[in-house]
Amino acid sequence: MVIRKEDIHNLVERLPEDDQKTVFDFMQYILNRSTKKSDGWKTIDQLDPDDEPLTEEELRQLNSDAGYVTGEEAKREFGLRVDLP
Repeated sequence: MVIRKEDIHNLVERLPEDDQKTVFDFMQYILNRSTKKSDGWKTIDQLDPDDEPLTEEELRQLNSDAGYVTGEEAKREFGLRVDLP
Protein backbone atom coordinates (compact mmCIF):
# COMPACT_ATOMS: atom_id res chain seq x y z
CA MET A 1 0.00 0.00 0.00
CA VAL A 2 1.46 3.32 -1.06
CA ILE A 3 0.87 6.18 1.34
CA ARG A 4 1.52 9.70 0.20
CA LYS A 5 3.85 11.72 2.42
CA GLU A 6 1.35 14.58 2.27
CA ASP A 7 -1.31 12.34 3.87
CA ILE A 8 1.03 11.44 6.72
CA HIS A 9 1.97 15.08 7.17
CA ASN A 10 -1.71 16.14 7.25
CA LEU A 11 -2.55 13.52 9.88
CA VAL A 12 0.32 14.63 12.09
CA GLU A 13 -0.66 18.29 11.71
CA ARG A 14 -4.16 17.49 12.99
CA LEU A 15 -2.84 15.95 16.22
CA PRO A 16 -2.38 17.86 19.48
CA GLU A 17 1.23 18.92 20.06
CA ASP A 18 1.88 16.24 22.73
CA ASP A 19 0.69 13.53 20.36
CA GLN A 20 2.84 14.94 17.56
CA LYS A 21 5.87 14.39 19.83
CA THR A 22 4.72 10.80 20.43
CA VAL A 23 4.39 10.19 16.69
CA PHE A 24 7.83 11.70 16.11
CA ASP A 25 9.39 9.49 18.81
CA PHE A 26 7.68 6.40 17.41
CA MET A 27 8.83 7.15 13.87
CA GLN A 28 12.39 7.53 15.15
CA TYR A 29 12.05 4.20 16.96
CA ILE A 30 10.82 2.46 13.78
CA LEU A 31 13.65 3.94 11.73
CA ASN A 32 16.23 3.02 14.36
CA ARG A 33 14.83 -0.52 14.67
CA SER A 34 14.90 -1.11 10.94
CA THR A 35 18.50 0.07 10.54
CA LYS A 36 19.78 -1.86 13.58
CA LYS A 37 18.18 -5.09 12.37
CA SER A 38 20.74 -5.22 9.61
CA ASP A 39 23.60 -4.87 12.11
CA GLY A 40 23.19 -6.51 15.50
CA TRP A 41 20.32 -8.86 14.73
CA LYS A 42 22.21 -10.58 11.91
CA THR A 43 24.72 -11.86 14.44
CA ILE A 44 21.97 -13.00 16.79
CA ASP A 45 20.07 -14.68 13.94
CA GLN A 46 23.19 -16.73 13.12
CA LEU A 47 23.64 -18.10 16.65
CA ASP A 48 22.58 -21.60 17.57
CA PRO A 49 19.27 -21.73 19.46
CA ASP A 50 19.47 -21.74 23.24
CA ASP A 51 18.11 -25.15 24.23
CA GLU A 52 19.45 -25.12 27.78
CA PRO A 53 16.66 -25.93 30.23
CA LEU A 54 15.62 -23.30 32.75
CA THR A 55 17.05 -23.55 36.24
CA GLU A 56 14.76 -24.06 39.24
CA GLU A 57 15.24 -20.39 40.15
CA GLU A 58 14.31 -19.25 36.63
CA LEU A 59 11.20 -21.45 36.70
CA ARG A 60 10.23 -20.04 40.12
CA GLN A 61 10.61 -16.48 38.82
CA LEU A 62 8.69 -17.28 35.66
CA ASN A 63 5.77 -18.74 37.59
CA SER A 64 5.70 -15.98 40.22
CA ASP A 65 3.25 -13.08 40.12
CA ALA A 66 5.80 -10.80 41.85
CA GLY A 67 6.43 -7.73 39.76
CA TYR A 68 3.54 -8.50 37.41
CA VAL A 69 1.68 -5.42 36.22
CA THR A 70 -1.66 -5.63 34.47
CA GLY A 71 -2.35 -3.61 31.36
CA GLU A 72 -4.81 -1.47 33.31
CA GLU A 73 -2.21 -0.75 36.01
CA ALA A 74 0.38 0.22 33.40
CA LYS A 75 -2.17 2.39 31.58
CA ARG A 76 -3.05 4.22 34.79
CA GLU A 77 0.55 4.54 36.05
CA PHE A 78 2.02 5.83 32.79
CA GLY A 79 -1.02 7.79 31.61
CA LEU A 80 -1.33 5.70 28.45
CA ARG A 81 -4.18 6.31 26.03
CA VAL A 82 -4.25 2.82 24.55
CA ASP A 83 -5.89 -0.37 25.74
CA LEU A 84 -3.42 -3.01 26.89
CA PRO A 85 -4.15 -6.70 27.35
